[in-house]
Amino acid sequence: MEKNITEEKTNNLIIQIDEKPKPSVWFFLSIQHVFAMFGATILVPILTGYPVSVAIFASGIGTLIYIFCTKRKVPVYLGSSFAYITAVVFAVDAMGGDISAAQTGLILVGIIYIAVALLIKVVGKNWIDKLLPPIVIGPMIAVIGLGLAGSAVSNAGFTDAGTLGQIMVAIITFLTAALISTKAKGFMKIVPFLIAIIVGYVFAVILPEIASVFNIDIGGRIVDFTPFETAQFFQVPEFAFPFKLGDFRQYDLYFGPETIAMLPVAIVTISEHIGDHTVLGKICGKNFLKDPGLDRTLIGDGVATAVSGFIGGPANTTYGENTGVIGMTRIGSVYVIMGAAVFAIFLSFCGYVSAAIQTIPACVLGGMGIMLYGVIASNGLRVLVDNQVDFSQQRNLIIASAMLVIGLGGAVFPLGEIATLSGTALSAVVGVLLNLILPKPDKEHTVEL
Repeated sequence: MEKNITEEKTNNLIIQIDEKPKPSVWFFLSIQHVFAMFGATILVPILTGYPVSVAIFASGIGTLIYIFCTKRKVPVYLGSSFAYITAVVFAVDAMGGDISAAQTGLILVGIIYIAVALLIKVVGKNWIDKLLPPIVIGPMIAVIGLGLAGSAVSNAGFTDAGTLGQIMVAIITFLTAALISTKAKGFMKIVPFLIAIIVGYVFAVILPEIASVFNIDIGGRIVDFTPFETAQFFQVPEFAFPFKLGDFRQYDLYFGPETIAMLPVAIVTISEHIGDHTVLGKICGKNFLKDPGLDRTLIGDGVATAVSGFIGGPANTTYGENTGVIGMTRIGSVYVIMGAAVFAIFLSFCGYVSAAIQTIPACVLGGMGIMLYGVIASNGLRVLVDNQVDFSQQRNLIIASAMLVIGLGGAVFPLGEIATLSGTALSAVVGVLLNLILPKPDKEHTVEL
């Protein structure tokens, strides 16, 4: 009898996807997701030169668009994508600082997503079962989590450039989240990351004072309050529409080589899209690639990216940080994600609140990341165990080994001057090809997605 690796009769969610939490805890559950996505979402615009407020607004409105397109069936939060950073910087530099080429490119990327989604709707989804069996999905999920490990470790200060203070704050944040997740009861148990961030932040503020009393060098102050200096209570995000307000007839779009060069990156992000939804499906006990379907999830992601590009924001993508929060808290409610999206939109207009979140030290987020990314990787191992993948078969051993080494070893396959396959995307391609090429034994467990 065939077993579905992501469709289970029961799951461990405390609040199911279609359930609304009690109003008394809804706000705190949503704000927890905002904290989880904030660090990475604002880093992308900082690296590419986009306004931070627009990126935050785009993540919120993009998430609501995605939820609408997927009929409120998938608790996904969309944040700024790192995959397009090189392509965007190249396009902006080539245009002398003008974002029109990058803006056009992101709109076209969104259209590519929609076109692929429509193609999938026509040809069907049965091919997913053949391309993504458990021996491919398990290592793919592990690579997604472990591939982010370097970012968590770096943010936590566990590098040559890290300071004693950063490491101490990261450890306190991690231990707070771990102890609350395992020991707490009631309301506290479902908001471990929110509490951990608050504890880590307060500790980061007072640690320099404590260190000075005992004459301990921790590497200076940890919290930077400078974002408050330029903040205002109400400020409209710096949108960059491809037309002048009041004149919608003349569009400032650019269809040149700088724009076209961005499009191959969509191959990478579509692969990551499939992997991220597989991870979340495993956590929630659902098969999101079939219900609501890969066509709908791609349309949601694509429309969100196109809208973000249209208002002058970065590309959107599903966020592993928020998937990790769902895995740890077992709160899968899509309404919690919707609340986080609404709060993000509010933040984009509220300068002081946005500035306060920007002052959260990277080491606090790093302490959380160590746990969140580890949860994702562990779910990859769970796929292999639950489906009794037989590693005495040389075929399975080769597929998993190749995917892990290529996905985590920094392998890069260039697709052009600025677009490359690497990390999760390259690992997934290798796994799919090996699964199709390598001969299967006469007797093998048949497992359907």
